[in-house]
Amino acid sequence: MKKETKKKATTTKKEKNQTTKKTQIKKEETIKEESKETEEVVEVKEEQKETKKDKKKDAKKDKKEKKAKKEKVKKESWIKSVFKEVKQVKWPTKKDMVKYSIATIIFIIFFAGFFYLIELLMALLKSVI
Repeated sequence: MKKETKKKATTTKKEKNQTTKKTQIKKEETIKEESKETEEVVEVKEEQKETKKDKKKDAKKDKKEKKAKKEKVKKESWIKSVFKEVKQVKWPTKKDMVKYSIATIIFIIFFAGFFYLIELLMALLKSVI
């Protein structure tokens, strides 16, 4: 019986060694899997960062393009509106220009005489007082 117990004890040691080897192998496999997963996660995060950077660059380009387009549209619309206004202006004829020029000269002469007379009256009042 003693021999049998020894055999059992030795077999149990072998079994223990085999089970510990199996558990070590399993642990190593799980570690490898975890490292692969973390690598994949890191890769995914890096890709996300790159896509965010690309999106930001694209957004900046889009903003610049939109600004340039708006400025062009504003300039073009301003120029078009100026031409529309110029077309709506009623330009005077030669006859009208002569009439308005004569009226302006008459008003200038009238008001010059008016203020000259007021100046004379004020000078007379000042000399009397």
